[in-house]
Amino acid sequence: MTDRRTIARPRLPHHNLLAYKVALELLGAVRAAEIRDAKLRDQAMRAAKSAALNVAEAAGRVSPADRARVFAIARGEAMEAAAAVEIAVLAADADGDAFEACLPIAERLVALLTGLCR
Repeated sequence: MTDRRTIARPRLPHHNLLAYKVALELLGAVRAAEIRDAKLRDQAMRAAKSAALNVAEAAGRVSPADRARVFAIARGEAMEAAAAVEIAVLAADADGDAFEACLPIAERLVALLTGLCR
């Protein structure tokens, strides 16, 4: 019998990317924003989820051009998620500090993805 605590967990390529970890942080920040407008909340969550999923997808791509293309998509999704939170705050559909919490995470993710797009 093997002790599961001593066996290293298998890791997929995206688990080694800082961008994936930051994308998950952004997802958490968007969720924590508690956007009251259901349609805007859905759009923000879909964009944040898509950013993380696209980072994972890009990590699995073989050609550099294909990887860059999918990282660029993830970058756009991250910006959409942050914009949705900003719009929710301006429309009084989320608390004022929601965007302030989301912005530094989104900025970091966009910067990381910009580098990965090249």
